[in-house]
Amino acid sequence: MNPNLTPLLLDDAQYCWHPFTQMKTASTPLAVVRGEGEFLWDEQGRRYFDGVSSWWVNLHGHSHPAIAKAIADQARTLEHAMFAGITHPPAVALAKALIERSPPPMAKVFFSDNGSTAIEVALKMVFQYWQNQGQPQRRRIIALEGGYHGDTFGAMAAGRSSGFYDPFKPWLFEVDFLPAAPIDTLGTSAATEEASLKALDRLLNPIEGQALPAALILEPLVQGASGMRMMRAEHVAALCRRAQQAGVLVIFDEVFTGFGRTGTLFAADAIATYGGQADLICLSKGLTGGFMPMAVTLTSQAVYDAFLSDNVHHALLHGHSYTANPLGCAAALASLALLNEPATQARMADIASTHERWLATLRSHPAVENPRRCGTIAAFELKSRQNNYGSSVSQWIRETGLQLGLLLRPLGNTVYWVPPYCTSVDTLDWAYTALLTLIDRWTQHNAPDTGSELF
Repeated sequence: MNPNLTPLLLDDAQYCWHPFTQMKTASTPLAVVRGEGEFLWDEQGRRYFDGVSSWWVNLHGHSHPAIAKAIADQARTLEHAMFAGITHPPAVALAKALIERSPPPMAKVFFSDNGSTAIEVALKMVFQYWQNQGQPQRRRIIALEGGYHGDTFGAMAAGRSSGFYDPFKPWLFEVDFLPAAPIDTLGTSAATEEASLKALDRLLNPIEGQALPAALILEPLVQGASGMRMMRAEHVAALCRRAQQAGVLVIFDEVFTGFGRTGTLFAADAIATYGGQADLICLSKGLTGGFMPMAVTLTSQAVYDAFLSDNVHHALLHGHSYTANPLGCAAALASLALLNEPATQARMADIASTHERWLATLRSHPAVENPRRCGTIAAFELKSRQNNYGSSVSQWIRETGLQLGLLLRPLGNTVYWVPPYCTSVDTLDWAYTALLTLIDRWTQHNAPDTGSELF
């Protein structure tokens, strides 16, 4: 253990186990003690631009006073009550607000506590929906290759092809995968999208004796953890229409894409313009503006009605101790109010246009591949032979970013921005300038005469 570490970092090294981290080879974590707006500060008072919204959860900036006040006010009134057999104003108000803002056919809200459990709830709803409908043979899930849906067991099964879950494969139920059709520098080819649709058609019509499909699950518009892979809304809509014409339910995993990240409040809004819709939508991350752990699974009235019965075993017997926690609901309501403000919408538009301006510069950089944008999300790849998660490439990008005052969380060699909506144009211009410095260092580090293995 490094004796030069601060007391905070010494205690962290002794007691803490960090997520998605190989603790033996990991560098010393950043010791953050304060956050405000788009910035975090460490113990020495150094400032860092949180360009990834702290794992994509922070919408309006750290320690936003409106959300903090909403939580404090709610804590003085009702901090928690179980949601089984009890209701309370913050939960009802939030459920109403979400349904009023979501596209058809969303009608009901089931509360849980994080993105993985929102997915788990959706999968359980789908399987029991068909059981209650007297069609138990509908029990297979269809998912997109490369999709990531969380780390509980159902979510892992649906994201098996992401490559994160090899130790758990023997315990995961079988899922059918179809190829995704992400946009690249040359644009998505019609052939790639057609191949995806044909694969879906085959899965929707299995040979006699095979289990029938129950649902199609996908991250609409952007597959986040697989490297910010972006798809056309028209293609996603076509997938949805094919599934629903075959009587198969559709689940949108909007844990990342929800609350404005892709340019509309929900990615489902953009897909609806092309005639595609979901039967269930999973939301978390930005739901509370990054303040409280909370998630919801939205469903259609048809899905909800399938659980209504005189038989208790037809009910969804699922819940969490902190289901519909009033503090989380208060934070979510305050975050939604901030999203509705014209000033927020204007800043989101500024972020998108600033991305476009800088991506134009990056397109001509010899070390950069596939610059792209969807809403306030921007991404590109640094040219490298190493592109796997947790590689030395990603660690180099992260550590170099910290030296330059940037908090980055690269996905292999994929570098991306998911900034809080409070981020000013000046801040984002500064961050891109620092990022160009990082890319220049990368280029020098990987010059042919260095003998580096990273390039």
